[in-house]
Amino acid sequence: MFPLSTSMSIWLAGAGAGLGVNVVLYPLDTLKTRIQAPDSNAMYVKKAIWRNRSLYRGLYQGIGSLLITSVPASGVFFTVYEGFKYTLLPTSIPSPLIYGISSTLAQIITSAIVIPGEVIKQNAQVIGQSSNDRGKSSQTFAVAKEIVKRDPLNLWRGYSALLIRDIPFTALQFPLLERIKKMMSKEAQLRKQQRGCGPTLSLSDHVKIATLSASIAGSAAAWITTPADVVKTRLMLKAHDNRQNWSKQKDISLCNSRNNVSRGTWSVAHDIWVKEGLRGLFRGGFIRTAWTAVGNGIFIGVYEGAKISLGPSTRTDSS
Repeated sequence: MFPLSTSMSIWLAGAGAGLGVNVVLYPLDTLKTRIQAPDSNAMYVKKAIWRNRSLYRGLYQGIGSLLITSVPASGVFFTVYEGFKYTLLPTSIPSPLIYGISSTLAQIITSAIVIPGEVIKQNAQVIGQSSNDRGKSSQTFAVAKEIVKRDPLNLWRGYSALLIRDIPFTALQFPLLERIKKMMSKEAQLRKQQRGCGPTLSLSDHVKIATLSASIAGSAAAWITTPADVVKTRLMLKAHDNRQNWSKQKDISLCNSRNNVSRGTWSVAHDIWVKEGLRGLFRGGFIRTAWTAVGNGIFIGVYEGAKISLGPSTRTDSS
């Protein structure tokens, strides 16, 4: 594995990138959560989305709980990912498989860290969306307290669904990301040589290549894994199951019934398929894909720039 100084540099680069992306793009994540909620039809379809003011109210609700967990988790992810890459690349294992294995192991660890904040965040994002909840938009702490009071294990509700979404996402994204990045780096080096500038890429070249590669790879992986993201959202929203502001149409709500809380990932997926069809499984897919294209680009671009700036010893790719 890495020396301690290298691991710390990678952790700082990942945590810093995670902080920036989460703060800037959090409103899009809130919109996605609200659209994916089980009664979004009842709450948002009556008006055109762009005219529905309640959809855009309190777009930063729950961000505190996310930052507490996701920022350090971003650092952990890249420390584990780069560490396994560093260890496995000298072996005879094919590079795409190394990237897939490394990202999967990193995701399993970081998902366990980030999920409590994710559960609180997603429940806080939908608080205050009806007249009954006006004035409660800042009750993130109250949401967390209620979830823990009912059952502390509810903070890990949806962990299996999170893994079902994120393991394929990372396993698809990182081999594709590394492949695109390597191809674009070679092309950029060739262009520099043709101009007589030498093959060495500058910091800005690395950042641009990483940003574009991450946008392409991330958006493709995001669209493919949207159904798992919808199921994960529904499961997490059930953790705070006393919210009376959810749909009056209780037959389509998964949040108001205590009996529903015990139901698992596949049961929720089946319900969505039966009641909403394929369209329901891809609800919020466009926003998620757009968010990932922008967010991933910024995230990986900032991370790549920070990693190189913090020291050449943090360069672990084989390009």
